[in-house]
Amino acid sequence: MPNGPFLYRFAFDARLDDHAGLAEAARQAPVLPVMVLDRAMLARVSGCEVRARFFCGAVAALDRALRARGSRLIVRRGPAGRTLANLARAVGARGVCWSTGFDAASVRGDAALQSELEERGMRALAVVDAPVVNPEETLREGSGYRAFAPYEVAWRARADAVVPIATEPIFASSELHSEPLPSASEFGAAGDEDRAAGSESAHALLERFVGGDIAAYSAAALVPADERTSHLSVHLAHGTIAARTVHAAVARRLADPLLLAEERNALLHFRRALARRDFFLQLAWFHPSTATTPLQEKMRDFPWRRQHPDLDAWCTGTTGYPLVDAGIRQLRATGWMHPHARAVAASFLCFDLGVDWRVGRAAWARWAADDDPALATGNWQWIAGVGADMAQYPRIYNPLRQQRRYDPQGHYVTRWIPELADVPLGRPDDRRTERQLALEIFGPRTYARPVLDHERVARAFLERYRRFVAEAG
Repeated sequence: MPNGPFLYRFAFDARLDDHAGLAEAARQAPVLPVMVLDRAMLARVSGCEVRARFFCGAVAALDRALRARGSRLIVRRGPAGRTLANLARAVGARGVCWSTGFDAASVRGDAALQSELEERGMRALAVVDAPVVNPEETLREGSGYRAFAPYEVAWRARADAVVPIATEPIFASSELHSEPLPSASEFGAAGDEDRAAGSESAHALLERFVGGDIAAYSAAALVPADERTSHLSVHLAHGTIAARTVHAAVARRLADPLLLAEERNALLHFRRALARRDFFLQLAWFHPSTATTPLQEKMRDFPWRRQHPDLDAWCTGTTGYPLVDAGIRQLRATGWMHPHARAVAASFLCFDLGVDWRVGRAAWARWAADDDPALATGNWQWIAGVGADMAQYPRIYNPLRQQRRYDPQGHYVTRWIPELADVPLGRPDDRRTERQLALEIFGPRTYARPVLDHERVARAFLERYRRFVAEAG
C-alpha cells in the first residue's frame, strides 16, 4: 500500500485542468480516476432530461480526455464509502480525494464519507474547488458573511491574487474493470448525451464570450431576447470549467489598457456576478440550515402558501403574463432561462401567488440543467426577501412593466409563446385595455387570460408582509 495510487473520485467536476481536488490527489501519488454513482448523485442528475444529457456528455468527454493521456475513468455504481473502499483495496491505494459540495446535504455526505473511509484505515481528503475564493479565506467572525456588499469587498481583495491551479497529474495504470459510463436513459431521459458538454466546449465558450460578447454583458443581462450572456452556468454547475479559470480570463481582459469604459464596466459587472456566485456558496457553507430555513430570522414563520389555484398555470407557462410564461417555457424546453426572466418569474411565484420559495426551488431542480442546490437556495431566498438581500421590503417585479422596458418589441415572448405570433409587435401585453385585441387572442386555442391582477395582489402581499414584520418585531 505505501507505493499504491491515490483515488480521485470525480463527480460534478468533470475536467482535468485547473482542478484543486485532482491537483491535491496528484501531490499524494499517481492518480487513479474513478466515478462512483451513488444515490445522491443519481438523485441530483435525475428528474431533468437536459441536465441528464449534459451530465452524461460531460462524463463521456472526461473519459475521452483521460484516454488521450493513457488513462480512463473507472465507473462503479453503489454506496460511495463501501465502493471506494473496495476499489482502494483492489489497487492498494493510499487514500481517496474528491471535491467537496456546498449545499447542506452534500456537506453531510462528505463528512459521512470521510468518517467511513477513515474508519477503514484510509486517508480521505475533501478539497474545496468550486468557488474562485475558498470560503475559509473570507471569514468574518468565524461565520462568513450574511450581506453581499461587505463580502464583495473581502472577495475582491483575495480574488485578484487567485490564479488557475496547475494540474498535471501522473495517472496510475490499472486493469480494474469499469462499469459502463452513465447514459441519459439511466436517468430516465430520452436522447443521446449532450456533445456540447465537456471541458473543451466550456473553454471555447469562455473564449468567445470574453473575446467579444462580454462587452455587451451589462445590457444582455437585462434583455431576455439578447443571447450575449455567458451561458457558462451549466458548465460551472457540472465542473467542466473552473470558476478560477473564468475569473482569470476576465482579469486578463480587464488588464488591457485600451479597453473602452463601456467594456470595462461590463467586465466589472460580470466579475460581480462571479462574486455573487461565491457569496451564495459561502453562505451555504457557513449557514447550512438555509437549505430548509430562511436566513432572516424574522421571516422564518412567514405564512407562505404551499398550494395555489394558479400554481399549475405558473408551472406550465400559462399565467397570462407573457414575460413570466416565456421564461418558464424557455426553461422547460432548454434547461436554461435568461437571468432577468428568472428573476421576474420567481418574483411572480413568491409575491403574486404568495407561494413558498421552496416550491420554486424544487421546480428549478426539475427543469434547470445548471441547477446547483447551494446556489438555488441563495438565489431563491434572495428573490423571496428572506435571505441575504437586506432591502427593507421585498423587491416585487411588475411583469408587464418589465416586459415593456426590456422586451418592448416582444421578440422574447413571441419566440416562446407561439400563441402571440399574430399580436402586433410592441403590444403583446396590453390585453386588458385593448378591447379588439382581447377578442383576437382570447379564443379557446389562444393565449391565456391573466390569472390575476398584479397590481392588486402585489399591494395585498406588501400589506400582509408589513403586518407580519410589525407583529414579529
